[in-house]
Amino acid sequence: RESDHRAWTPVTYTVTRQNATVQGLTEGKAYFFRIAAENIIGMGPFTETPKELVIRDPITVPDRPEDLEVKAVTKNSVTLTWNPPKYNGGSDITMYVLESRLIGKEKFHRVTKEKMLDRKYTVEGLKEGDTFEYRVSACNIVGQGKPSFCTKPITCKDEIAPPTLDLDFRDKLIVRVGEAFSLTGRYSGKPAPKVTWLRDDIVLKEDDRTKIKTTPTTLCLGILKSVRGDSGKYCVTVENSTGSRKGYCQVNVVDRPSPPVGPVIFDEVHKDHMVVSWKPPLDDGGSEITNYIIEKKDAHRDLWMPVTSATVKTTCKIPKLLEGREYQVRIYAENLYGISDPLISDEMKAKDRFSVPDAPEQPIIKDVTKDSAVVVWNKPYDGGKPITTYIVEKKETMATRWVRVTKDPIFPSTQFKVPDLLEGCEYEFRVSAENEIGVGDPSPPSKPIFARDPIAKPSPPINPEAVDKTKNSVDLSWHPPRHDGNGKIIGYLVEYQKVGDEDWKKANLTADSCPETKFKVTGLTEGLTYKFRVKAVNAAGESEPAYVPDPVEVKDRLEPPELILDANMAREQHVKAGDTLRLSAVIKGVPFPKVSWKKEDHEVSPKADIEVTGVGSKLEIRNTVHEDGGIYSLTVENPAGSKTVSVKVVVLDKPGPPRNLQISEVRSDSCYLTWKEPEDDGGSVITNYVVERKDVASAQWLPISSSSKKRSHMAKYLIEGTQYLFRVAAENQFGRGPYVETIKPIKAIDPLHPPGPPKNLHHVDVDKTEVSLVWNRPDRDGGAEITGYLVEYQEDGAEEWTKFQTVPMLDCVVTGL
Repeated sequence: RESDHRAWTPVTYTVTRQNATVQGLTEGKAYFFRIAAENIIGMGPFTETPKELVIRDPITVPDRPEDLEVKAVTKNSVTLTWNPPKYNGGSDITMYVLESRLIGKEKFHRVTKEKMLDRKYTVEGLKEGDTFEYRVSACNIVGQGKPSFCTKPITCKDEIAPPTLDLDFRDKLIVRVGEAFSLTGRYSGKPAPKVTWLRDDIVLKEDDRTKIKTTPTTLCLGILKSVRGDSGKYCVTVENSTGSRKGYCQVNVVDRPSPPVGPVIFDEVHKDHMVVSWKPPLDDGGSEITNYIIEKKDAHRDLWMPVTSATVKTTCKIPKLLEGREYQVRIYAENLYGISDPLISDEMKAKDRFSVPDAPEQPIIKDVTKDSAVVVWNKPYDGGKPITTYIVEKKETMATRWVRVTKDPIFPSTQFKVPDLLEGCEYEFRVSAENEIGVGDPSPPSKPIFARDPIAKPSPPINPEAVDKTKNSVDLSWHPPRHDGNGKIIGYLVEYQKVGDEDWKKANLTADSCPETKFKVTGLTEGLTYKFRVKAVNAAGESEPAYVPDPVEVKDRLEPPELILDANMAREQHVKAGDTLRLSAVIKGVPFPKVSWKKEDHEVSPKADIEVTGVGSKLEIRNTVHEDGGIYSLTVENPAGSKTVSVKVVVLDKPGPPRNLQISEVRSDSCYLTWKEPEDDGGSVITNYVVERKDVASAQWLPISSSSKKRSHMAKYLIEGTQYLFRVAAENQFGRGPYVETIKPIKAIDPLHPPGPPKNLHHVDVDKTEVSLVWNRPDRDGGAEITGYLVEYQEDGAEEWTKFQTVPMLDCVVTGL
């Protein structure tokens, strides 16, 4: 029976031997046993064990201790540690016996006299240089067990100990944003190890939130008010000359996610629903996004209505919309640690049709340099389909073709830095938006800008000097500044100061009233002496002044006139009829000379405009005619002298009419025209003559030659018997002159000539007072039928012939001789 029970339990009924094995007992429990003998008659009395028996395995001495290690060695001590035996012999360890043997001796000697249960012991009082080996045994109630395996021989000397590291943190740690966390532990080693903390292989240093505390035996890293950026793989390294130990901890600082990434893209827009999409948050807060919360709102109301909170996709259908209303959508991301700030969409009208995006408003240009400019625009209405890219174009102001500034897509940014501009060129820019329907209209062009670096104030003008003066004025001249500050010089400010005064007075109030590098300071007092200075001005402001070196006394000076001729006052000036004749010259002289223009020593035509300025004179005749040609002279005169120049003006025009048109050699099919050149060739060589004819019965003139350079022409292919008029005009490079026309028509018929002489005249009979003559017909009849023959006779020795008579036939009898 169990010692705490009263009931006996039979073990067996038939045991014939004087021993028995009782099975099924529970280790550690106490039992009583009893035995009775039995024969055929019956069972005798029981004999009971005098005291209870506790059930346990048989007790032996312990096994040998394990992992005896030397932890530290100095010149007079050795520190050892070990682990308990695998089996304690069935009884608790009562003490450990540590023994040592001096190398060279045979016997081990006990090191500890007192009873020792710790598994760590420092042997002290050793001699430096002695070499020992150690072993340890375990004792229990039975006795001392086998000793452990010996250590290696250990020489007493100051020795380095490799680092040890005992950490208080696990491999992974999750921290909420804003909370503090710390990583702690203990370490040892000789010499004292160096402790280094790293996050993601980057050494950590102390700052406002990062605290590092290291004692000779403990180490600690603390992070205050943690942020997401504190997440990472933390590593502590304990290192001395014998080696290093490392400990790791993956810290995840978690938070609610950042907002979803916009813009919200309206993939589909219908009258009753829309399909929108977006991008996941850039930061999921260190925990996977569990869902998105989508809400919608009528743009003209303040109430947001839930759409869904159970989607994990980055796209969602927004149902139950009213056609024509404008809606906004907002989207939150959620993880285990909270809900993000919302992403809010642009307004979108619920309607079925899509279109290309509207044209953006006029873009603004900023940050202009010599080779780049930043174009900024506002997002236009996207036509119902999300804008996929913007197209930025540039052109030089004087050009007509727009050029894309980049082939890469520009989106979602509504600004772009345009590179590769040419310094000094003027540019305009425009922007178009594109969606899946197509490219929208371009924006209005930006205001033109010049590609040049930002401007600074200019340097002072160079070498100002007084170049002229009168009794009340001084003319100043200077050179532009060396540096214009990268900005156009607007003009110059001129100031003067009477010698002895302190104040400078302005000769001109604004810089743009003096854009040139010269200025006449007027209103000065004769006989006084003045100082002068000049400042250059650009858009950034005024330069430092540049001073005229010496003071100037204001008084008149005499200079004879001087004429500097312009190109149009060369010896001979040609101008085309109808164009404008301009003659001009620069005039110098003090005082300014009197100016007079003449033509052939007479007054010029009243239609001539004559202008005289303080630096020159100009004569202008508009719509010139041939008569405006001639010799023009310009005379300038002042008390110091006079000067005259002349120029021959030739007005180039169409030629005049040809002269003395004559017609000869008229035939039945041709005639011969001759004429003389025009009196006036228009100032240019006659290139050709145009000859035309006209049947008197017709109204139309027909050309018969347009390229003849000769002053004669054979008109062929006339119709016999028809009456014709002819006309001729001369041409030069400036056109065709007037025609000269025949006074009366000519008829195309062959001309009549006297017939040829009769042939073979001889007498056939002679009497004292008469002679009979015969002859043959002449070879030619002169173009008409022969009407008769005139017979004449002459007395021998006389000079004159006497007419006898005209006969029709080829014979005649001359009588009265």
